[in-house]
Amino acid sequence: MTWIVFDYGGVLSLPQPESDAGAMARAAGAGLERFSRGYWEHRLAFDRGSLTPFTYWSAVLGRPVTHAETARLVAMDIASWAHPDEGTVAVLGDLIEAGRDVALLSNAPVCVSDGLDELPWIAAIGRRFYSGRMGLVKPGKEIYDEVARELDADPAEIVFIDDRLENVQGAERAGMTGVHFTDAAALRATLRGQDD
Repeated sequence: MTWIVFDYGGVLSLPQPESDAGAMARAAGAGLERFSRGYWEHRLAFDRGSLTPFTYWSAVLGRPVTHAETARLVAMDIASWAHPDEGTVAVLGDLIEAGRDVALLSNAPVCVSDGLDELPWIAAIGRRFYSGRMGLVKPGKEIYDEVARELDADPAEIVFIDDRLENVQGAERAGMTGVHFTDAAALRATLRGQDD
């Protein structure tokens, strides 16, 4: 039995559009460049669950945020990652229809993962793993080890797909087969080759 495990952002969803990042920056009264720098500088700690939404957004903006601001920014953040890559979602749908074992592993804070779970193309995936709920982040080996344990699978039975090479390499260090995602057509061909 082979598990096919998908990353979320940049694989099942399109990368965060700059227009969405710009809208968040404007909502927070911040310049886009400074906002984006803060957004990514503190993101891995947020993904790990080390920061609450309030502490994360305060760190991003360099000032205390209100509860209303936090709620608005969380909602806008979720929406910014909710643009599906239709080609990859079609690959996922075909795998599910064929009865293949599929799962999701994403670096995402709890508040964002709660929103992603509501998306129909994500709700269709029976096993979903998010870093914020696990207290671990990619590309650390521990998160892949934990996913293999939860799936009750040998790492060699897991194919992991991610658009970030360092995350693919992390999966390979854990004994999984890594697939560096570039586009849906290439992914479909690679998965077909795995079945041959």
